[in-house]
Amino acid sequence: MNYFPLLMNLDYKKVVIVGGGHVARQKAEALLPTKAQVTVISPVVTEKLQQYINEGLVTWKEKSFEPADLDDAALIFAVTNDEEVNNAVEDAAQHWQLLSRADAKGRVDFINPAVVRRGEFVLTVSTSGGSPGLTRKVKGELEEQYGEHYAQYVSFLRNARQRIFQKYSGDEKKQLLAELLDPQLLEWMEQGDKQKCEDWLLKRLGERP
Repeated sequence: MNYFPLLMNLDYKKVVIVGGGHVARQKAEALLPTKAQVTVISPVVTEKLQQYINEGLVTWKEKSFEPADLDDAALIFAVTNDEEVNNAVEDAAQHWQLLSRADAKGRVDFINPAVVRRGEFVLTVSTSGGSPGLTRKVKGELEEQYGEHYAQYVSFLRNARQRIFQKYSGDEKKQLLAELLDPQLLEWMEQGDKQKCEDWLLKRLGERP
């Protein structure tokens, strides 16, 4: 299967997870950084899922699955250990709704890659189900290579880019955008010296001698 990689905006969209076990918990955790409206359908849930429910991060319908539970859902996860329930979820899903079955025994419109988040900087890796072990290994390597300072670094780059666009055009703009990738900026950010980055930018913008 040649999957098409895609980053989706799920803000305020309904996402339904049918199942309350550890896989359901993993799916919910992957959705927490977004503003998706996550609903779990299951008679029982894990302790960690219950914590998210108590915190108001996830909605729980303490019941068995019914087709109406999928109304208006943009994404659907069928992650129970009961094939009949997963089949019922697949049968109820509309053609325009994206469905993922954890058991991979039926319709799988999408899969979740492993994700490393550093603020707006998002790295994903997948073997398309070929080797979850390799996926975890590469994710670990990415987490080490791209530390937490990348969140502030990318935030700085976004802000700097906007300010350059407001003030310059043509070749000057292109030159300044290229200079934004000066390794010194990343080094300062890693050292926690954001002010040096700001001073560097002000000088380039002609706002400081």
